[in-house]
Amino acid sequence: MDRPAPLFTPILIGGCLIVVVSFGARAGFGLFQIPVSETFGWPRADFSMAIAIQNLCWGNGQPIFGAIAEKLGDRKAILLGIVLYTLGLFASAFAVSPGAHQLLNMMIGFGIAGSGFGVILAMVGRASSDKNRSISLAIATAAGSAGQVLVPPVTESLIGGIGWQGTFMVMAAAIAASALLLPMMKTQPMAPKSDLEMSMGRTLMIAFRDPSYVMIFVGFFSCGYQLGFITAHFPAFVTELCGPISPGSMLESIGISDTSKLGAISLSLIGMANIGGTLLAGWAGNHFTKKYLLAIIYTLRTVVAATFILLPITPLTVIVFSVTMGSLWLATVPLTSGLVGYIYGLRYMATLYGFVFFSHQLGGFLGVWLGGRMYDIYGDYTAVWWIGVGVGAFSALVHLPIREKPNAGLVPA
Repeated sequence: MDRPAPLFTPILIGGCLIVVVSFGARAGFGLFQIPVSETFGWPRADFSMAIAIQNLCWGNGQPIFGAIAEKLGDRKAILLGIVLYTLGLFASAFAVSPGAHQLLNMMIGFGIAGSGFGVILAMVGRASSDKNRSISLAIATAAGSAGQVLVPPVTESLIGGIGWQGTFMVMAAAIAASALLLPMMKTQPMAPKSDLEMSMGRTLMIAFRDPSYVMIFVGFFSCGYQLGFITAHFPAFVTELCGPISPGSMLESIGISDTSKLGAISLSLIGMANIGGTLLAGWAGNHFTKKYLLAIIYTLRTVVAATFILLPITPLTVIVFSVTMGSLWLATVPLTSGLVGYIYGLRYMATLYGFVFFSHQLGGFLGVWLGGRMYDIYGDYTAVWWIGVGVGAFSALVHLPIREKPNAGLVPA
């Protein structure tokens, strides 16, 4: 009798640890919004543009790093991403103009593309058995949430203790150290380059002619919009609009005495709730139709966001929103990546998911930039928040017509 395939492979373990550091560092960028802007007297839109460019370059870089991984090897692609991420963070400590921060965030964005979900999820998917694949993708995605739980409070404390410049340098050192995990992530030899190029071209041509792939691409846009806007602007949103924390309240008793700390804690609560939500989504993806699960998640996100903005903004509603939205936060990722792998096969999953993720980051770019721009114009985030509600409802609908079955042109019967 054959032994069952192990769930926790070295690739899954190493990939999870890299994602914890990579995604965790990226999740804390919203905490730099106020201190960087106040240091130089910039309008909110300037640093928002830097984070927006980071999101866009992350999306642009995803299919590029997917192709690098499939041509030259997964670990080489991840190492290149780590190098770019490290250099971008370190140099950001010395940047003194909006243009410099925006240029360096281009480098950071490409670094996240190489060291984040795209390449690593493809590696995890190929290394997992059919039985374990959905939950393995969920575990790797949940690792990003673990980073979001751990890193933002540390980032907030570091900014308060050593300043935002020193914090950038500490983050750079942490990203560089993650390269030490690469030796444990050994993969199978790649196909000959000539065969790979012909197969990749044919794969992309078939996928982009498939309406289901286009709908997956379009549907992932709202996920990026919502995540990008909340990650970049929610700490400032909470700090400025949330009512004061009452003396002697439960929040004060656990050390949350002002709304700036509540903004950082809210990101951690989102990440903490998302660990359970993502694992549940991974389990459900093994038992139920993925497109319907995605439609349900986007519908729930729409309801949660609309309810939150309609209610008075208080410490209690911030906490409730963080937990409920967090349970839906990255639950879309294992389902979307699993859907791409199921319909179009695993061989070129990194590249195909990379193009889908580009749509996610287009949404992230718009959410981050529009948040800063509309704040500078109107003095609040209400309009950009309602746009997020609308695109979430659209994504819920666009997933319904997807044909969830293997593409006959790419997946052998």
